Amino acid sequence: QAQLVESGGGSVQAGGSLRLSCVASEYTYSAAKYMGWFRQAPGNEREGVAAIFQRGSLTYTPDSVKGRFTISRDNAKRAVYLEMNSLKPEDTAMYYCAASTIWGSSWPLAEAQYNYWGQGTQVTVSS
Repeated sequence: QAQLVESGGGSVQAGGSLRLSCVASEYTYSAAKYMGWFRQAPGNEREGVAAIFQRGSLTYTPDSVKGRFTISRDNAKRAVYLEMNSLKPEDTAMYYCAASTIWGSSWPLAEAQYNYWGQGTQVTVSS
């Protein structure tokens, strides 16, 4: 049974917007400390682009997407969303939803923090 299922990827022109969705299993969502979104372009390392603390409202985004990407969640739907605006060609990548049930000192945008991963959804931004 899939723990995390993403949807919402696609192709868009530069300057456009996309909203990614991730629905988690009941256990994964309830046990998670963080829910996050990562991306990986061919030849590049996986990069954390947004995370949300599940026991409060803190969110985290790196400078590369700050002001353009927003993470949010809907507890009733066990869903996490990534709103992406002002998209650029360099945002093209496979986007992954992730959940961290690892508690302790950690950085929420670090790949090593996460122990559950979705299958990914492709985002392509054309110039």
